[in-house]
Amino acid sequence: MKDTQWDHALKVTGEGEGLVGHVGAVLLRKLADQAGLTAALGPALARAGKFPLVDRGAALVSMAVAIMLGATSMNDITLLARHAPVLGAEPSDTTVRRTLELADPATLDKIARVRARVRAHVWELIRATPAGFPWLAVAGKLLAGWLVIDLDATLITARSDKQGAAPTFKKGYGFHPLGAWLANTTESLAMLLRAGNAGSNTFADHAAVLTAAIRQIPSRMRSRLLVRVDGAGASHELINHLLSLTAGRRTMLFTCGWMITDADEQAIRLLPAAAWHAGLDQDGTVQEDKHVAEITHLTSRAAGWPAGLRWIARRTKPSRRQMPNLTAFEKKTGWRYSIIVTNIPDTGIKGVPGSHHPQFIDVLHREHAVVEDRVRTNKAMGLRNLPSKTWAVNCGWVLAANLAADLAAWCRLLGLYDCDDLKDAEPDTLRYRLWALPARLVRHARQRVLKLSRTWPWKDDFLTCWQRLCALPEPA
Repeated sequence: MKDTQWDHALKVTGEGEGLVGHVGAVLLRKLADQAGLTAALGPALARAGKFPLVDRGAALVSMAVAIMLGATSMNDITLLARHAPVLGAEPSDTTVRRTLELADPATLDKIARVRARVRAHVWELIRATPAGFPWLAVAGKLLAGWLVIDLDATLITARSDKQGAAPTFKKGYGFHPLGAWLANTTESLAMLLRAGNAGSNTFADHAAVLTAAIRQIPSRMRSRLLVRVDGAGASHELINHLLSLTAGRRTMLFTCGWMITDADEQAIRLLPAAAWHAGLDQDGTVQEDKHVAEITHLTSRAAGWPAGLRWIARRTKPSRRQMPNLTAFEKKTGWRYSIIVTNIPDTGIKGVPGSHHPQFIDVLHREHAVVEDRVRTNKAMGLRNLPSKTWAVNCGWVLAANLAADLAAWCRLLGLYDCDDLKDAEPDTLRYRLWALPARLVRHARQRVLKLSRTWPWKDDFLTCWQRLCALPEPA
């Protein structure tokens, strides 16, 4: 056996005192309190004649913080119980359950109003930072003034029988929630918990989630919205609904995936070779092996849809995995085709030169794929599994996970905006570098002092973030 040397004269005891693990919880709780979220949630969760020992708003925020630290069940709230010398008494798992089970439609609506009000305040703070509000850059062009909402559904596997769990279209078993994310900030604007057998293109669900997402955006910033939906969510009703949202001072643009039919393939067949142009990458560089063309003037299906729509076709060389699923036309041409429908006019997006080109519209829609990162982020923060057998508690858990996603986004945008390796970090990276950081709690001159390791690589980032969060002005 090889002698590793490292454990010579090493002794392990359980006698340490004044130690605080996962000290990143103080950043997250400070942010929630300073932004006014904790205080505002309490009245929304209040019940007549009920006077809980732990404020329900604090209980919900505590659960969201625990989820960011890695909690996967309500019992994991005991992690924060070890922070009592710093954060004060934390709720028990029973208190958390009683808080989450209050998530009926009326209460969720009250909480949505609270989140919208707090979000408006936070966005003002973000705009005031040196980095400013994050506008998207697509194909090398800045979409200044435009907010981009991504709609997408995901699957959550249920390992046991739970209320609302059902077989899914991928032959699994669980739930099929539909969510909306803001691409600019990565915030989770709205999410609807649905049974596992919920349809992918159910219009009522998409309309409800989109409406809830728009209500989360401050009214003065709703004038320029762009919605992206993949092909699974496309339907006649949804397209008509999106078109109807442009009114008055609001411009609603969208890109949506399209199910290709024989009529679409016929339109592609009519395209001359010169109509195809090289595609673009996200940074604007040319992709010679991918091509884009507009087929609006050729597709016979356009007659059955509202005026003002455009159809953009894209072709790529199929991968080996895609070969078995190619149509006869694709096998004959050697290309794999996809189509998107959009209402971006021939004049393009206001304020974005060159945005009328099919190549730009193509890359704009393909960036919708980043929503998969948002889904993974939510799953990394509590949505891998719904912990309860009851529907109401699981709705509350989804809410807590969405609050966790918002707190993570706000912490990066308000406290870490100039930290190159943390400002765009994933949840697991933040946990490893900041949230799970240990510290020692000492008392001196009637003060409590958390002492971080002098040699920790991200110590200065942590301290900078803490100072910035402490300096945030409280909401009026």
